[in-house]
Amino acid sequence: MSLDIINIRHSPHLINPAANYFSSKWNVAKQVYHDSISDSITTQNPLPRWFLMMDGEEILGSFGLIENDFMKRTDLSPWICAIYIEEHLRGNNLGSALLEHGRKEAAALGFTNLYLCTDHVGYYEKYGWQYIGNEESTFGDMAMVYTTKTNS
Repeated sequence: MSLDIINIRHSPHLINPAANYFSSKWNVAKQVYHDSISDSITTQNPLPRWFLMMDGEEILGSFGLIENDFMKRTDLSPWICAIYIEEHLRGNNLGSALLEHGRKEAAALGFTNLYLCTDHVGYYEKYGWQYIGNEESTFGDMAMVYTTKTNS
């Protein structure tokens, strides 16, 4: 297996496969991802950015760096989102590789903190993320919010 984490900004031919992939994993309309991924290719702003973990042409995982992950706390930014590793590959430290890559990318973009929201307990703490509290999403539900320093 030869793993690469691809910044879609530098591989625009992956827009459609990436939008399909993210949509299939997160049950969000493909067009939402397509629009954001397209924006990541043309924007002069640091965000959004979208990434695929690939083995050749096969997508093994993904994540994005975005301004806000549907949370009401707009003072927290950026967010790592849509972190996904194919189920048959879990347990091989690929998720930690995505988290570390996201942290480094956020640092390179000039951010000192990175946030995520989740319903997973115990996973992110293993990689140095600190729980900061439950926060309300724009959908009205509550999610656990974590943060990490990008330069750690």
